[in-house]
Amino acid sequence: MRIPFAQIDAFSDRPFGGNQAAVMPLSAWLDDAVLLNIAQENNLSETAFIVASDDDGVDFDLRWFTPGAEVALCGHATLASGHFVLSSDTALDRVRFRTRQAGMLEVARADSAYTLQLPAWGPSPKAIPEIVAALNVGEPIETLWHDKGYALVIVEDEAAVRDLKPDFAALAAFPIVAIVAARGEATDIVSRVFTPYYAINEDPVTGAAHAVMVPYWAPILGNSFTAYQASARGGKLTCRLEGDRVVLGGSCVTTIEGTFLLP
Repeated sequence: MRIPFAQIDAFSDRPFGGNQAAVMPLSAWLDDAVLLNIAQENNLSETAFIVASDDDGVDFDLRWFTPGAEVALCGHATLASGHFVLSSDTALDRVRFRTRQAGMLEVARADSAYTLQLPAWGPSPKAIPEIVAALNVGEPIETLWHDKGYALVIVEDEAAVRDLKPDFAALAAFPIVAIVAARGEATDIVSRVFTPYYAINEDPVTGAAHAVMVPYWAPILGNSFTAYQASARGGKLTCRLEGDRVVLGGSCVTTIEGTFLLP
């Protein structure tokens, strides 16, 4: 079986920035074990699989796999999937994806970039001492939780985010996405995201984490603000809260196109 393959740097306007995703269109779903094996072979933070749909209001069904597991939501691979579809059909201005755990998601053209609509997963205050200890953040300002498996830890300033050195082995015991965030210097907020349970120690740029962060920061900063994820690759996003939706803005660059050969 030959499966088209594109590797795309999402939330970046240049190659080698942002977060890498593989996008692979299928004619029909393969077994979950095969999808996971393909994601492990790709060895990127996410592989997005899309299957065209004839249902009203749906363009594609979409699923995401890390090298370790299927995930409930992945923003950067959704943005990459939108770029993959829209760059191959200039007549389209938006594409709608149906997902299994995050509902309907939409990617639309926005000048030379895109907007991505995600559910607003507002977190609630919660003590998470074991996660805080594994992150090595010291005394955070606030800790919050969302039941989809997202821990949000607010720290004092950008330096505390950038200087963070988590204990990845300890953090890998928790099936979570761990987000550490603070007010930023050049952008309104700055963050880093850690997912060792899913076989990625630090995720370069994480749209899903902003689906959790934007509802937290909007009452403090207003409904529109800028964000930077301070990984080694780094990525800039615009953020907007619209009711129960988070709208993120960013660019994509395709770096590899080819064919995956499945025996």
